[in-house]
Amino acid sequence: MARVTRTIGLSLGADLCWPAAYEEVVRRLQLELPLGRDVVDFAVERVTVEPFDLQQPCRYDLVIDRLTHWFNTSREWIKKAVILDGLYVLNNPWSLQSMEKQTTYVAMMKLGLPVPRTWLVPPRRHEPTADLQPTLQRYARLFDLGEIGEDLGYPLFMKPYDGGGWRGVTRIKDEAQLRAVYDESGATLMHLQEAIEPFDVFVRTIGVGPQVRAVRYDPGAALHDRYQVDFHFLKGDDWAYLSDQMLTINGFFGWDFNSCESLRKDTVWHPIDFANACPDFQVTSLHYHWPDLLKDVLRWTLFCAATKAEMRPTLDWKPFFAIAKKDLPFRERLAGYAEITRKRMQADRFADFCDKHLSHLDEVVWEFMGTDQARALVRGKVAALFPEHEVDSFTAHFWGLIQFWRKTEVDRLDAVGKPLSADVQQRAPLPIARKA
Repeated sequence: MARVTRTIGLSLGADLCWPAAYEEVVRRLQLELPLGRDVVDFAVERVTVEPFDLQQPCRYDLVIDRLTHWFNTSREWIKKAVILDGLYVLNNPWSLQSMEKQTTYVAMMKLGLPVPRTWLVPPRRHEPTADLQPTLQRYARLFDLGEIGEDLGYPLFMKPYDGGGWRGVTRIKDEAQLRAVYDESGATLMHLQEAIEPFDVFVRTIGVGPQVRAVRYDPGAALHDRYQVDFHFLKGDDWAYLSDQMLTINGFFGWDFNSCESLRKDTVWHPIDFANACPDFQVTSLHYHWPDLLKDVLRWTLFCAATKAEMRPTLDWKPFFAIAKKDLPFRERLAGYAEITRKRMQADRFADFCDKHLSHLDEVVWEFMGTDQARALVRGKVAALFPEHEVDSFTAHFWGLIQFWRKTEVDRLDAVGKPLSADVQQRAPLPIARKA
């Protein structure tokens, strides 16, 4: 049998905590997988930014991309590598580049998802170009912003048509505020969107390949407290619905790693923000949920790299539209959309791969999350974001949540009949709770 190394590239910006954790867990897994006639192992490298020959071979089998949404040099290198070298990349760089919120809203409306009513309005100010004035003089039509606001009803939200990270999002309470915020929006193309209020649950689902994770979310909280630690807040039907919705979105746009924000009002789930194909992956925001998301990304990327999964560089929407045309209850159509994605992502093969080759991942991550090395990663990320006088307290806060995750992870694994070995628990015991 030949030994073959699959090389995974990390294309990074300001990321600190998760890349180091990813690298260390891959090292600790010590994978040597018998696949066909080969024994496959793995190497992880950080992708550098430098000039490149367009015909220069790519040495990576898979790249986790965290730059395409804003950094053009890396974006163009990745697109070159996909076309010439067959690189598998999370996520599709062409759809990520072109599918802003406007397009994603329209596409999911086409499939029947209850996206809130949305208007696109021309920018308050235009950047000067040679053809601007004749274009506006001939074709621009006056409009009454107040009439649009009245049509949608108050409160409503104004936000950039291509926004992200809550940039430029404003909750508008009346016409006076609508006009004032629009005047301040400058040359940004804006959406006006009806508010789904009152809602009873706000959820962010995170999809990594065929895996979907749902977290209660509070956008009004401080960044470090938006992802809530809450259990059993979804019924089985709601969980299945949100999972199918996340898979539908990701399968439609060719995204492996994306998040979706949804509000529930009167039992109906309304997706409000789902073009997030570079989702948050930092311990300082995910805290308790960070180890689980790390495991999801490890499983999917190791599977795709090991099996030489073939990326879809182009999008095929016909199967989705064929289901959309059927005279079926919407829930059945949504399940059909999700099944297209599961097949495209080889969900059954992926599950078999994880059972056979990554059964020890839970133990490896659990043990790592109790080490001084992991704590140093948490502190390093905290130090990069928080003022010096808060570093100790927030490091203790996030580290405490991760240790709480380790406690609940023991309970979860016991419940599913996969308890941690005594050897692992002895090497990395849970911290002893101390009285105040």
